[in-house]
Amino acid sequence: MLAQSSYGQSSFGLGLPIREYLLVGLAAAVVTFLLVGLVRVLALRLGAVAWPRGRDVHVTPTPRWGGLAMFGGVLAGIGLAAQLPALRLAFDYSRDVQGVLLAAVLLVAVGALDDRFELDAITKAAGQVTAAGVLVLFGVQFSVFWIPWGGGGTGISGSILSLGPEQGVVLTVVLTVALVNAMNFVDGLDGLAAGIGLVAATATCAFAIGLVRENGNDAAAYPPALIASVLAGACLGFLPHNFNPARIFMGDSGSMLIGLMLAAATTSASGKIPITTTTDGTDVLALFAPLIVLAAVVFVPLLDLLMAVVRRTRAGMSPFSPDKMHLHHRLLEIGHSQRRAVLLIYLWAGILAFGAVALALIDDPAFVLWAVALGLGAAVLATAVPRARHARRSGSAGPPRPGTPPRAPGRT
Repeated sequence: MLAQSSYGQSSFGLGLPIREYLLVGLAAAVVTFLLVGLVRVLALRLGAVAWPRGRDVHVTPTPRWGGLAMFGGVLAGIGLAAQLPALRLAFDYSRDVQGVLLAAVLLVAVGALDDRFELDAITKAAGQVTAAGVLVLFGVQFSVFWIPWGGGGTGISGSILSLGPEQGVVLTVVLTVALVNAMNFVDGLDGLAAGIGLVAATATCAFAIGLVRENGNDAAAYPPALIASVLAGACLGFLPHNFNPARIFMGDSGSMLIGLMLAAATTSASGKIPITTTTDGTDVLALFAPLIVLAAVVFVPLLDLLMAVVRRTRAGMSPFSPDKMHLHHRLLEIGHSQRRAVLLIYLWAGILAFGAVALALIDDPAFVLWAVALGLGAAVLATAVPRARHARRSGSAGPPRPGTPPRAPGRT
């Protein structure tokens, strides 16, 4: 852990710079919202347009490159943070933000080229690995893990597993590439990736602000929350243009940006937890929190990615072969509208993400677990409603009466 900033302590004491995080997030949202119109015109003129295909849900040509507007919002938010009295210390006591920016420039460029020229999978994978390598070069990588054995203390104790440089590099690269591709896979309905990115980044930001508090407002702990707050703002600013019916898509430039910044914020946060050589049961949730949050905020896209890989491999296809069997496609098949399907996925992601954050930040885990269980139950019921309604209609309709014309498909 880097030395604590005397300026940050004297100016802010233990008060957290929450208003500054909100301000940079708002700046990112406003700039993204304003840039979308310009980027949309540019995409139409230069041919970065998504033409409808058999597996797509949209039926009209739609410009891409929304990720460029989002990256503009991210740059604006981080530029503003560099001018604020508290958050500018994040640049002095850590290189995390600089590393994320450089990696994002590289990955957004690769994504923008893919949105226009349809790059092959190997080129895109090379860009993703290189961007992850840039994070590692700037010190954004996992270094330690808590394991629940070997502590020798009373009650629930554990020990610290220190990762070697090679292990930390491999884990960081694998995590980053997996998140980038997971967000890419889930970007299949209007507003879906932007909304999940907003939920995930907001939850990660809340968790990271809790880490700032635990570290006594140490400026070295500022970067994870800063990264997450500007990403949340960019997603929020883009969502009004992208929600059904979408006027622009974020494209690979946007989805890969979201995956990269989520991975960077979570990886950076994992190194900011105060760790001792032995722990008791009250520390378990806090020490596991980065992994819990990571698993929760990307549960939907990672599950979708895993199911797609298994499904395509079993069918003898390449894992990267496109199809129309993603989770959002299945929600449409059972009777949900596009908007309802997207809102349901928001609900699932929000319950899991904020439930994980609450476990880390609230002292009563039983209350949190009960609340999460009730939320998941409500989400299951909301998801199953169209299927149950369809079953009731099918059972009560009976055979058509003689002379009754058949209904037109898709109409009621």
